[in-house]
Amino acid sequence: MRTHQNQPFVVQREVKSVMVPAGIEVTLKPGQAGYITQALGGSFTLYIDGNLFRLAGEHAEAIGQEVVKAPELSPDATLDDLKRLIWEQMATCYDPEIPINIVDLGLVYACDVTTNDDGTHDVDVKMTLTAPGCGMGEVLVQDVREKVEIIPTIRAALVELVFDPPWNQSMMSEAARLQTGMF
Repeated sequence: MRTHQNQPFVVQREVKSVMVPAGIEVTLKPGQAGYITQALGGSFTLYIDGNLFRLAGEHAEAIGQEVVKAPELSPDATLDDLKRLIWEQMATCYDPEIPINIVDLGLVYACDVTTNDDGTHDVDVKMTLTAPGCGMGEVLVQDVREKVEIIPTIRAALVELVFDPPWNQSMMSEAARLQTGMF
């Protein structure tokens, strides 16, 4: 997996981004230059003039990168196939400061899928944050919602931020603990 770490870029068009970790929306202007510090799950963490910004993957071309394709679901997919794809999509959501996806971080507490009468599906996700005061909470919630709702047959995704039980390092996958050195 290529992470684009420290790859230089120049903003090519006006584009909205989010300041990390404050969660404040900021418009980047053409000509601003910086470095991509992380490019995981289709979104980008950018370093510009001493600040970090998160750029949604749908705007990748604004910094000269390719937009990630939407997931596909075969017409004969089972409910288990759909659930597997939902978890795969959530695993493309990364904390902009930590190069580990939210599933391996243990931030997703529940994911329930309901089949509607018309064959569409609704998804109910309960997730948390590594720290309750994180300014990126709503950004991560929106990222999960958008990545789940682009899956074929998904009508709506309700993503709820919860803090009970409080997150702790033991909720991380073994791979995530090894990657961060938190044994």
